[in-house]
Amino acid sequence: MTSYLLAGGGTAGHVNPLLAVADGLRARDPQADVLVLGTAEGLESRLVPARGYELLIVDKVPFPRRPNRQAAAFPGRFRRAIAQVRAHIRQHGIDVVVGFGGYASAPAYVAARRERIPFVVHEANAKPGLANVLGARWAAAVGVAFDGTPLRGGEVVGMPLRREVIALDRAALRGEAAAAFGLDADRPVLLVFGGSLGAQRLNEALADSWRDILDAGWQLLHVTGERSDMPDPGVPGYSLRRYVDRMDLAFALADLIVSRSGSATVSEVSALGIPALYVPYSVGNGEQRLNAGSAVAAGAAELLDDATFDGDAVRRIVVPLLHDRDRIATMAAAAEKVGTRTGTENVIALIDRAVGTPN
Repeated sequence: MTSYLLAGGGTAGHVNPLLAVADGLRARDPQADVLVLGTAEGLESRLVPARGYELLIVDKVPFPRRPNRQAAAFPGRFRRAIAQVRAHIRQHGIDVVVGFGGYASAPAYVAARRERIPFVVHEANAKPGLANVLGARWAAAVGVAFDGTPLRGGEVVGMPLRREVIALDRAALRGEAAAAFGLDADRPVLLVFGGSLGAQRLNEALADSWRDILDAGWQLLHVTGERSDMPDPGVPGYSLRRYVDRMDLAFALADLIVSRSGSATVSEVSALGIPALYVPYSVGNGEQRLNAGSAVAAGAAELLDDATFDGDAVRRIVVPLLHDRDRIATMAAAAEKVGTRTGTENVIALIDRAVGTPN
């Protein structure tokens, strides 16, 4: 029996693909020993035990970004974190480590190397994080979600996705989805969302332009985010929700999407073959713009600039597209070719290769 240690966490972008792979390993072999390495502060501290996996703790040791007191303490703290992971590896008889980025991954990679066991790296973003850049130097295999990700030895394997997305039959669920959101299944739907917390820029643009979308003959499903206080106009054809716990139903109803371009969003939308207009979040290191690159290059999506995305931009760019059914159909056809629903299986194949297990 193989013992797996999956390392990662901090954000949903690291935890969700980790859990998808954990579920895939356990589904293939219910007796497999699947453990997760994470920090006590990250999102994994709640999500991993809730999914039924044991969480092994490692200290959170951020890479120093500038010379200061924290940077001076980094070498000692990082050595302690490596020692913690090595102890976990020995205690549980780990055969292979799989890292998904985040604070837990860097010490896991070094510990695996020193314990002479193979490790695999998966990078969810088109612009890799420091931990995975480090790990890719010595990894037995490196998988990336997006083509063109500058990571040594990277193979495009896609993103391990949630089961409800992998199994989604959009056509079969469209009627149920329309009823859930109070919309008409026979009329096209524009889905707008900005992630779990919403996106103020998108919300403000839609507050100024929702009438134009309805006048174009489309319906609007708008997920504003839980913190939004945007008023609901309460008009037919416009379904405004603060939060949606069944995004599979929202995706089933969407004929076109306007959203941010986080790695999970782009991967899920592409896997489902839905055309999209992405408005990359402008804060950070530019990874959201890069995440959308493959879909844009394939003709499945277009990029809109966050700084200029407002009601006028919706009227100037989005509304004309709503009237162009042929163009949307062409984008949808391209979207069906650019995404993959087999990211979990592809990562597991890398793991099998690393430990010498036949596929």
